Amino acid sequence: MEQISDLQKNLLNDVESADTLEALEALRISVLGKKGQITGLLKTLGSMTPEQRKESGPLLNQLKNRIIDAVTVKKDTLEKAGLDARLKKERVDATLPVRPQTQGTIHPVSQVMDELAEIFADLGFAIAEGPDIENNFHNFTALNIPEEHPARQMHDTFYLAEKEESARKVLRTHTSPVQIRTMINQKPPIRIVAPGRTYRSDSDATHTPMFHQVEGLVLDRDIHMGHLKGCLEAFVTAFFEIDHVKMRFRPSYFPFTEPSAELDIGCHFDGDTLRIGEGDDWLEILGCGMVHPKVIANCGIDPDEYQGFAFGCGIDRLAMLKYGMTDLRAFFESDLRWLRHYGFAALDIPTLAGGLSR
Repeated sequence: MEQISDLQKNLLNDVESADTLEALEALRISVLGKKGQITGLLKTLGSMTPEQRKESGPLLNQLKNRIIDAVTVKKDTLEKAGLDARLKKERVDATLPVRPQTQGTIHPVSQVMDELAEIFADLGFAIAEGPDIENNFHNFTALNIPEEHPARQMHDTFYLAEKEESARKVLRTHTSPVQIRTMINQKPPIRIVAPGRTYRSDSDATHTPMFHQVEGLVLDRDIHMGHLKGCLEAFVTAFFEIDHVKMRFRPSYFPFTEPSAELDIGCHFDGDTLRIGEGDDWLEILGCGMVHPKVIANCGIDPDEYQGFAFGCGIDRLAMLKYGMTDLRAFFESDLRWLRHYGFAALDIPTLAGGLSR
């Protein structure tokens, strides 16, 4: 007991004598580290008799805790003294000019929306918008989506509470309702793109509950798949700023188009970089097809006289493909470092002529 008491006294004196944080840390390691004095004493408890262990154990633990507390107090004292010394030594020159502030940047989603608007304006499209909160008719029924379709289920769609089931509103699951509203309120010919926010109950690295889409609609007499192909080819080459692009249409199914297709474009990976428009690999970027006659009829237009094509793709995904982003969730986290890295200066917008207009 006397040895422990003497050791405690000596160690407390050593802690109090430490005049720098480095010296204090070295002392802490020599006493409390894996090979420290107190650690070594604690290891001897295993070889003691139960009576000796009952007597020495509490004393050694008390010694350890006392030294830990002393080191903590001394560390706080040294840190405060160091800060006081810095404050006395350092001075702020109030006559210096202020530091230049970083200029704000355009978010990648806004940038891509501007690019799409510019490209499709060159192709003769108008911009159409609609409400984020929709009814079942515009969001589902008019688009030939039957009552039993999985998209209408609550695990896919955000429904707003209403007293009457038939009157329940939804957060639009796509921007297709804008096409429906346009066809109801405007006589053909129609040539629009509808960019905007959409909502689905999904969240991971490539899906978020709120995301952005752009959809296009052309409705006129004698419209066919050749017009669709030419339009999409012009869009892809302008958006990805390439001279030529390999394209293929794979048969698919959408309730609102017939026939329906997925558009793939040629690509290949050069290390970690995705090269668009070249190579033997294929990348699916959007869905498209000829507008279903039932959809046209649901909007009060004669499908025997007018026909058209439609397409749709994710704006966020287009940004990820073009600008090398890997996680969709970062788009909405408001991280200034991310925004400064991926943000854009004003007026950096590709046109059909190719390249960025400045």
